[in-house]
Amino acid sequence: MSRNRFIQNAYYALAFILCISCSEKKQANSSENEAEIIPDDIVEMRNDQVKMASIDTGSVEFRSLSGTLKASGKVSVAPGSFATVSAPLGGFVKNTNLLPGDKVLKGQSLALIENQEFVDIQENFLEARTRMEFAEAEYKRHSDLYNEDVYSEKNLQQVTADFKSLKAHVTALKQKLALIGINPAELHEDNIKSSVMLVSPIAGYIKSVNVNIGKSISPTDILFEIVNTDNLFLELSLFEKDAGKVSAGQIITFFINNETEEHSAVITQTGRSVDTDKAYKVYAKVTKACKNILPGMYVNAIIEISGNKVPSLPSDAVVSFDDKDYIFLFDRNKVENGNAFTEYRIVEVHKGMTDGGYTEIILPVGFDIRSAKVVISGAYNLLSAKKNAGEMAC
Repeated sequence: MSRNRFIQNAYYALAFILCISCSEKKQANSSENEAEIIPDDIVEMRNDQVKMASIDTGSVEFRSLSGTLKASGKVSVAPGSFATVSAPLGGFVKNTNLLPGDKVLKGQSLALIENQEFVDIQENFLEARTRMEFAEAEYKRHSDLYNEDVYSEKNLQQVTADFKSLKAHVTALKQKLALIGINPAELHEDNIKSSVMLVSPIAGYIKSVNVNIGKSISPTDILFEIVNTDNLFLELSLFEKDAGKVSAGQIITFFINNETEEHSAVITQTGRSVDTDKAYKVYAKVTKACKNILPGMYVNAIIEISGNKVPSLPSDAVVSFDDKDYIFLFDRNKVENGNAFTEYRIVEVHKGMTDGGYTEIILPVGFDIRSAKVVISGAYNLLSAKKNAGEMAC
């Protein structure tokens, strides 16, 4: 009886051991299956691999970064540095000897213009001035007589009206004479002339000449174009998304004609609207004159930008793959089969400006900057582990 009980007990013990063994095997298999299911945005490494990959974490910093923007445009001149010259009353070109590219000074003679109307204006002025002088004398004489009660108020009013009318006529003729370049104070009966000199309103260089001797011209004809290259400015176009990154006072480095020589300018003002082609205009004054910079030239420019403090990380912390930018965050520590692991979460970001080894990052909505532990060293090793599907993972 005792032998049968021993065999029975042995059977029960063996069955229990087999059940425990199967249960442990199932648990082990279950743990292995769970370990293999890793979310797509997670990369895990054993702690010894973390040390070997030199992975270190830090936090997002707020830094004032300066960067650059690329822009293109052209060289222009300020309105006050560009002049189109016409003959106000027209006439005939009697003489000129200027060519495009010639340097002229302000007030320098450009051409001699002849017109019979010049003679008529001078004649009318001299006659009107003589009549006004007589009318002025009559006005003073009648005023004295009126004050002595010798002359009537009605007669005084008539004389006053005649004097003021002639005075207005003489003033108008003075303006006409000044318009054609004749000084009324120097005009008298013996120096009436039929031609006047057309003079340059600004100093600069002749850009174009549209006259020749004997040519008949009208008041609307443009005879000369003059440009002063001492006050050049740049008219640049930026993308509308960069409108908030530029302001007056920023420095610009620009190049012309694909040359390597650098030129500098300073932004004087920015546009207040966006063009139909979504371009944003920026205007900058050239700070140093250069002979090979001329209006109308095409330029490539680099704008130095600086702004308020922005979220930044060491540039090595931001990795790129498939035209997208990512950072890695510490997620958690865990233990599997007696081995210690660290999990890192990959997060997509957008890069901004880069300066001094740091890069501005535009973080996703809801990102907790205060608590986030960002991988600042070894990020590319984590990216390799992610791309190679486990070469650096366990």
